[in-house]
Amino acid sequence: MPEESAAGAEVTAAEVARLAGVGRAAVSNWRRRHADFPKPAGGSETSPSFALAEVEDWLRVQGKLAEVPLRERVWQQVCAHPGGAVPALTEVGAALLVVRDRPTDWLELTAVSDERTAALLRPVFGQVLAARLGAGHPLAAAPPRPASVPLLRAAAGLAAELGARKAFEFLLARHLDANPRQYTRTPGGLAELMAALAGPGVRTVLDPACGTGTLLRAVPGATALYAQDSSPELAVLAALRLALHGSAQVRAAAADSLRADAHPRPPVDAVLCHPPFNERDWGHEELAYDPRWEYGFPARTESELAWVQHALAHLREGGTAVLLMPPAVAARRSGRRIRADLLRRGALRAVVALPAGAAPPYGIPLHLWVLRRPAPHAAPPAGLLLVDTAGATTGATTAATTGAEGRPRPAWPAVHGTVEGAWAAYERTGAVEEVPGVSRVVPVIELLDDDVDLTPARHLPPAGDAGRPPLTTVGELARAGALWLHTGTGGGTGTAPVLTVRDVLAGRGPSGALAATADEPVLTAPGDVLVPVAGGASTAGGACGVRVVGADCAGAVPGRGLHLLRPDPGVLDPWFLAGFLRGTANNRRASSHASTATRLDVRRLRLPRLPLAQQRRYGDRFRALAEFEDALRQAGRLGEQLVQGLYDGLSDGTVTP
Repeated sequence: MPEESAAGAEVTAAEVARLAGVGRAAVSNWRRRHADFPKPAGGSETSPSFALAEVEDWLRVQGKLAEVPLRERVWQQVCAHPGGAVPALTEVGAALLVVRDRPTDWLELTAVSDERTAALLRPVFGQVLAARLGAGHPLAAAPPRPASVPLLRAAAGLAAELGARKAFEFLLARHLDANPRQYTRTPGGLAELMAALAGPGVRTVLDPACGTGTLLRAVPGATALYAQDSSPELAVLAALRLALHGSAQVRAAAADSLRADAHPRPPVDAVLCHPPFNERDWGHEELAYDPRWEYGFPARTESELAWVQHALAHLREGGTAVLLMPPAVAARRSGRRIRADLLRRGALRAVVALPAGAAPPYGIPLHLWVLRRPAPHAAPPAGLLLVDTAGATTGATTAATTGAEGRPRPAWPAVHGTVEGAWAAYERTGAVEEVPGVSRVVPVIELLDDDVDLTPARHLPPAGDAGRPPLTTVGELARAGALWLHTGTGGGTGTAPVLTVRDVLAGRGPSGALAATADEPVLTAPGDVLVPVAGGASTAGGACGVRVVGADCAGAVPGRGLHLLRPDPGVLDPWFLAGFLRGTANNRRASSHASTATRLDVRRLRLPRLPLAQQRRYGDRFRALAEFEDALRQAGRLGEQLVQGLYDGLSDGTVTP
């Protein structure tokens, strides 16, 4: 690496490990064991950084310096750029366009000094960028600086090794990985699915919240890509990424699409969008009379429905829009009139529930909305396609971009096959073969009730329902007097202990203290059923935590986040009730979603109508499962105590090896 580029470069412990070809644990060990290991030059106490030159010298003396791949060298130069990584990537992207589109010119112009190279590249940068991004794009007027030429030469060398497109993709991915909280990324598998739903033969595409351009990059064969993002950094990176990806005309702008639409014309074949979720400051006041609100003026809390109508306003007749939506948009009462009009006029064609983990926020099963701009006088479709792929996960776990462990990973081939197959059939005939729990075309008239709830799980018959007895809901049973429903508060008079959500989930006795209020508290009794509902506690990890109260928990006050169900023992067996309330599909169907959380609507939970004698047969099996679960929980606690006791014994000398 040239000295002028490396002078101020710093590297993290992970990057030191890459330099030496070892794991990060080895670097931590070197810092402890070797007093001459370079001291931190920056970063924080928990995540220090070190001067690259000092680290390389130390590794060389120790004989630990591996042959550093060129890509790592270039990335280190990007990190050392005085303006930061984004300006560095901007200059690199522009240079790689010249390398790709005018390779002979690049070789001739860079065969001189850095100062001369910068001067010679200035007009070439302007010509190439204007040709790919439009004459008015600000990048076309941004010349390279002499100090950046060593970085550009190194990037060109990386392009010779990987190709210009892959070189930029590598550097951009490293930047995004290094700043996970700064960017909301759209996974590649999801982008490919959204592009496939837009249909074949798409030539002009818009993404009004483009991020780094992942959705537009997924569209094959497009001739014109229109991108816009409120972040100038992202708009520039997306423009360069798309220009390097293919030969399509790229027009990218940095502005808020709802307030300052940069691409009002021409209408496009498709709109793909992963908009920001749950925004309150989206322009509700100043955009009240905007002509885009053809289906109704969105409430302040319905920013996503503003993005839906923005997308529809940019489509040609018959064009398709595919938007990623939080599931709350399908059910919030504040949006029901707009949802109803989208259905009546045939603009909304499909709602697809994705598996949790498909995109951030990873704990929520997000939805895809597929819309089409209706042609005048065309009859709207009679039904809405609903697809639920929530079960299509690998069962494996991986680290999320945020570093969180254990989220499920969508099985994208299965998701693609299910969704694309159902959409293709619906496109051809307006109908699909009904698959319980997976897909169905629901008549629009069935959806136009007081709620206009478009959540797929609410309208799909559960798998395995054939031949089963008719179902009822907790709400219906409460109205019929078969059970009594109480929402826990954790408050009241007296000194009774409080059962918390954690107590119920852990299968232990009450641990909470009563909040003093003037109300007479409701106390638990044997046979009551407790259901955690706050924050999705009862749906996370497969619907857990429903508990039948025994003698150990009787006389306690249900805490916040708990519902108490008191069945009439002459009508309902409590173990039968609790067992069916634990079903994963049952919980999913009855859950509602905010932008980042899930809450169970207990009244929607379903169970079969069975005679009491048959209920008790089920109840006996569910009771046995609960006892087995308690035994496993107890075995786990005893195992932990045993292991800790052995650790303590070995460490204090009471146990010898």
